[in-house]
Amino acid sequence: MSSGELPARRGLLSGLRVVELSSYVATPLCGLALAQLGADVVRVEPLGGAADRTRWPLADSGTSLYWSGLNKGKRAVAVDMESAAERRRVVDLILQGGPCVVVSNSDRYPEFGYEALSVRRSDVIHVLLQGRADGGAGVDYTVQAATGFPLITGAPGTEPVNHVLPAWDIAAGLYLAIGLLAAERERLVTGRGRGIRVALEDVALATAGNLGYLAEAQVTDHQRTKSGNDVFGTYGRDFVTADGVRVMVVVLTKRHWSKLLTATGLTAAFEGLANALDIDFSSESERYEHRELISTLLARWFSSTPFAVAAETLDSHRILWERYRSFEELGRDGGAALRKGDLFDVVDQPGVGPHLAPKSPIVVDGERLDPLPAPTVGQHNAELLPPVE
Repeated sequence: MSSGELPARRGLLSGLRVVELSSYVATPLCGLALAQLGADVVRVEPLGGAADRTRWPLADSGTSLYWSGLNKGKRAVAVDMESAAERRRVVDLILQGGPCVVVSNSDRYPEFGYEALSVRRSDVIHVLLQGRADGGAGVDYTVQAATGFPLITGAPGTEPVNHVLPAWDIAAGLYLAIGLLAAERERLVTGRGRGIRVALEDVALATAGNLGYLAEAQVTDHQRTKSGNDVFGTYGRDFVTADGVRVMVVVLTKRHWSKLLTATGLTAAFEGLANALDIDFSSESERYEHRELISTLLARWFSSTPFAVAAETLDSHRILWERYRSFEELGRDGGAALRKGDLFDVVDQPGVGPHLAPKSPIVVDGERLDPLPAPTVGQHNAELLPPVE
């Protein structure tokens, strides 16, 4: 095996070759999800590397931890994208060999598009990410601004808050993978490829619609407002224990509610309130409506109970809760918290060094493929790209 060659690995997608012409989050995440299931994913970059190779967070060496994380286990080639001859080498890489899939977030070069590729090979599957369905530009943060969510995120009275988690990039990347695999299933049956398009804005709007937010705006006069850490429409809130530890508690069902009251010793108190105020606390809607009253009593219990006692009590009653943790805490002590399961394993990434990196969240027959380092710029040019004619 050559120094640039990946070790042979078996996974559900072994034998599937994916050529990825992408950058930033959604399309690299799509490629990563496929690579973690055994696909041979080849990332194509311009000479010197893609723009996201320097994206923060960075290791002390300046190596992008972001890029390294989203490109684990892939192979990489670098070409002069402004050269027609170099682009033809990429087209040859796509079309030669067995059936191939193309994942892209740009239609800048027509020869890499579905129409041009499918003329030469009818079994090509092409997956394209767009910002907006009309071809307009858009990234996660601009899509967030346009779809309502920042206006209901954060504490009451604050300005719009864009979420630090790029939720639409993540959802779009996984939608790309779903569309790709659906097309691959049809190709196995019919031999025919497909052109798949997913737009970030469509993903965000579809999610807002699927969760009922847009229907609520159309058919009611309700106006959704910011509610901090309260869980909309049900009961959930954060509390601080006697020794200053902050936890999140969620109650979704009547059984959860009964268990929480038993755990905190507040059953009698809430029975008295229910009778005096004619409140049915067993109702999810009424718990949300009277959440301030509920939280006042629960906050007293938490503020007088040390964390260790609260944790043991909540766990013993199977309450939905968790302590707030920082990234620093999760990675502390050699990532002790990350070593508890089999999701993480050590990767020795050039420019970063040995660290714990995640495998796929998908477990297949009780196993996950081990993570592999992300490639350096042009690491696999010699073995993958056809020679220049």
